[in-house]
Amino acid sequence: MIRLLDTDITDLRVDAIVNAANESLLGGGGVDGAIHRGAGPGLLNACRALPLVSPGVRCPTGEARLTEAFALPARFIIHTVGPVWEGGDEGEPALLAACYRNVLAIAEAKSLDSIAFPAISCGVFGYPPEQAALVALGEIGKPAHARLKVTLCCRGERIRQSYRAAADRLDIDLQG
Repeated sequence: MIRLLDTDITDLRVDAIVNAANESLLGGGGVDGAIHRGAGPGLLNACRALPLVSPGVRCPTGEARLTEAFALPARFIIHTVGPVWEGGDEGEPALLAACYRNVLAIAEAKSLDSIAFPAISCGVFGYPPEQAALVALGEIGKPAHARLKVTLCCRGERIRQSYRAAADRLDIDLQG
């Protein structure tokens, strides 16, 4: 089941929420900032405890990391770093697809039943929502993930319409 909601991801009582983070995982703006504020200082400490893979980078673009959710109603936060939109010829679609695949792999490995995604890379990273929605639903809508209850937290009419159009194009039943 995939549902589309215009809601604050930090309010959802699901097994995991996805954080559209930056490579440092130390907080930022948009969804990332809201998640860090809602989770409280334990999240920052947990992120600082994750190993650096290069200077200042705990999670390279396209990869994902798991932490507890601390003060949020979710059980876990799966952090992923989406690509910055550079026009589409710099590997952005493959990197965005990797975000979703890696998040879903963690969800499967932890036997999670429910997960909520923001529109990864569609904020300050500038990814066009129409293209991002096709990538997102192309990964989330695969039969391997059919048992997972997925909530897409899409703020703003353009993003919601992008997901509806992508669902129609991919023949995916989208609730909401």
